[in-house]
Amino acid sequence: MKRLLPILVSLVPALAQAQGISGDLVLYTSQPNTDAQQTVDAFKAKHPGVNVTFVRDGTPKILAKLNAEFEAGQPQADLLLIADSVTMEGLKKQGRLMAHEKADVSAYPAGIHDQQKFWFATKLITTGIAYNTKASFKPTSWLDLTKPEVKGQLVMPSPLTSGAALIHAATLTGAMEGGWKYYEALKANDAMAGGGNGDILKQVAGGQKLYGVIVDFMPIREKAKGASVEFVFPKEGVSAVSEPVAILKNTKNPEAARAFVDFLLSKEGQELALKQGYIAAHPAVAIPAGYPSRDQIKIMSFDAAKALADETKNKATFADIFGQ
Repeated sequence: MKRLLPILVSLVPALAQAQGISGDLVLYTSQPNTDAQQTVDAFKAKHPGVNVTFVRDGTPKILAKLNAEFEAGQPQADLLLIADSVTMEGLKKQGRLMAHEKADVSAYPAGIHDQQKFWFATKLITTGIAYNTKASFKPTSWLDLTKPEVKGQLVMPSPLTSGAALIHAATLTGAMEGGWKYYEALKANDAMAGGGNGDILKQVAGGQKLYGVIVDFMPIREKAKGASVEFVFPKEGVSAVSEPVAILKNTKNPEAARAFVDFLLSKEGQELALKQGYIAAHPAVAIPAGYPSRDQIKIMSFDAAKALADETKNKATFADIFGQ
């Protein structure tokens, strides 16, 4: 018995590893490279037996890559962690996603994840108003952008090229009285639409334009670095993209894929989103520096399935208004 004891003790780590989750996972993501690497490293610290590799690109390019692989009958990804829920709704409708029915979402508010558990929000990246600190008029409302003080000084991303801008347009036109008349008022006030969020920030911080519609973290981070920019969460509320995660139906390692989703939904995974400087989707996780408290950030309601159904119509309406 004494001779067997050291042998049994030496077998414990190997046995634990054998019973643990292992194998390979391929993640396709639109996260910035640093965030993606931090996410993978944090997951591997919890599940060292899983080898995770990731491919990083913008959501449209990730989708193009996926579709090419589907066409060839050789999909490579096990998991998606991309910008928006409308894209996930499209993949769900195509039958490309696998439900994670046992995912624990009890700590989250209703409506933030897919009801059938095909995709799950990981953070809240809101769209609000940035303005240059030299501006004499300080907006507090979306309607303020239609006022004479802002005429010819507003720039925003186009829903024709930005997924977040398309979600923002669908959210605002669904929530505000008059719907698309709001965008007609912006156009009448000589608002300019085009370019990405980075370009919007550059123009507002540089003073070429005094006001911009933009995602929250960019101006908040730049303000902390000394840039001449402020960010406003309008009183009516803000739209949000949720950087959802989903499992591909073709995954070769569903157990590890489910563990990855579980990690991102856990308190520890959500605190990683905070560490990266984002508003975590989990309501009990703190807010990053530079943001108001959660009770001061009103997220407007959004129906991803309806936005998917209305996508072509919404793009056409915007193009008609702005002549794009």
